[in-house]
Amino acid sequence: MKFAIIADIHANLEALQVVLADIKEQKCTHYACVGDVVGYGASPNECLKIIRDMGMPCVKGNHDEYCSIEENLDGFNPHAAEAVNWTRLQLSTDERQWLRDLKYTRMIASFSIVHATLDAPQRWGYVFDKLAAAASFPYQTTPVCFFGHTHVPVAFMRDTAVRGGTYSKFKIDPAKKYFINVGAVGQPRDNNPKAAYVIYDTDTGTIELRRLDYDIAAAQKKILAAGLPERLAERLEFGR
Repeated sequence: MKFAIIADIHANLEALQVVLADIKEQKCTHYACVGDVVGYGASPNECLKIIRDMGMPCVKGNHDEYCSIEENLDGFNPHAAEAVNWTRLQLSTDERQWLRDLKYTRMIASFSIVHATLDAPQRWGYVFDKLAAAASFPYQTTPVCFFGHTHVPVAFMRDTAVRGGTYSKFKIDPAKKYFINVGAVGQPRDNNPKAAYVIYDTDTGTIELRRLDYDIAAAQKKILAAGLPERLAERLEFGR
């Protein structure tokens, strides 16, 4: 089986469409989404409809959660809070219920998915380094687990110690465990504005990071037209 693993779409329809087209060209047979379908971008309904219509296994991201409930946003980044409040007004009751019903972790075939961390998935911790990654490995019951949340593609591996770094393509060693960030479809933050996703070929045991150009200007125009913060449009151009 050839899985396309996507994350952090963040209501960026232009990026999602390009990624899905590439997934088709790469002849992937299955899909999985590690959360944050909505938030920040201007096309939450369209992106949600695509993911739902595809019947794609998906876990809950922090923006999926906050956009689907009425919880106070004190302590939130002001731009993120403004986007959450705007998205809440766009979503139907049914869409919000679908987001609320998402699980924090899921098993998909021989691997698992989570948005943030495995040790406390509902607390939305960030995994940028080996120390943070180490906390999830004791809770990982599969050889491979994919995550998102930081928008930075990096792979962590544990055997006698935890190691990590950036990647483009590598082969899984069945004797080791891997905790892999697949990057962001809709809002990359590794100083590369190209949309990111991962292909996991379970037959060959390979992990491949894909980066794709998309119409950033169109996504920016929609964000500004929606009255969302200008910063949310600007950052797409720089990938941070």
